[in-house]
Amino acid sequence: MSDLFRYKLTIEYDGANYHGWQMQENVPSIQRDLEEAAFKFCQCQCRFHGAGRTDAGVHAIGMIAHVDIPRDLEAFKVMDALNFHLKGIAISILKAERVDEEFHARFSAKKRHYRYHIINRRAKLSLLRGKAWQIKEKLDVDAMNDAAQILVGKHDFTTFRSVQCQSKSPLKTLEKLNVIRDGENIYIDTSAISYLHHQVRSMVGCLYYVGAGKWTKQDLENALLAADRNALGFNAPPDGLYFMQVEY
Repeated sequence: MSDLFRYKLTIEYDGANYHGWQMQENVPSIQRDLEEAAFKFCQCQCRFHGAGRTDAGVHAIGMIAHVDIPRDLEAFKVMDALNFHLKGIAISILKAERVDEEFHARFSAKKRHYRYHIINRRAKLSLLRGKAWQIKEKLDVDAMNDAAQILVGKHDFTTFRSVQCQSKSPLKTLEKLNVIRDGENIYIDTSAISYLHHQVRSMVGCLYYVGAGKWTKQDLENALLAADRNALGFNAPPDGLYFMQVEY
């Protein structure tokens, strides 16, 4: 019988000062701060497994992770204990649930949702500096959304894949890619089972080209069909990207 108890956690974080989710030597990571908080709570090493591995500077509103700890506690007590040891750190545990050992935050996931936030205005950002991508020139959102539908479905996304991507295949199935405007705010929402490294940011960067009139819809399709990273128009900055939700 196992002496470990598994908890599913919903996590919010500001990724601005982190080098991403994954633990790395000598640089701050979300995983490192979570595991240090758990160590203070449990007095043992506890590994956190995330549903996704966000890049440096990327934020999360609903990241899911699981952790096994040697304490059989009500879930809210685990949430409170972790949040206590995360004081002053830009990471919050929004919810904790007891789950069985068959649940895995990464491998049990059926769909992941991301949102990219663009602020389309001339005035510089203040409150949302580092939390959105400011673009001064007026963007044609209708053209962006129309072009985005080319990317929906199963494709070879080599053009939109980082050269450092470790995925075995460039084939991915994009279930949704919508672009909407709400005043000066532009939101790009996407859903898929999984993504390649830098895929979302690369798609957003190319949609920006379309919205700014630098590319046509056909240019975007040509870039996709090229299956060549050199055909990429632009890779959007991490500031506006949010990991929103996971479906199981």
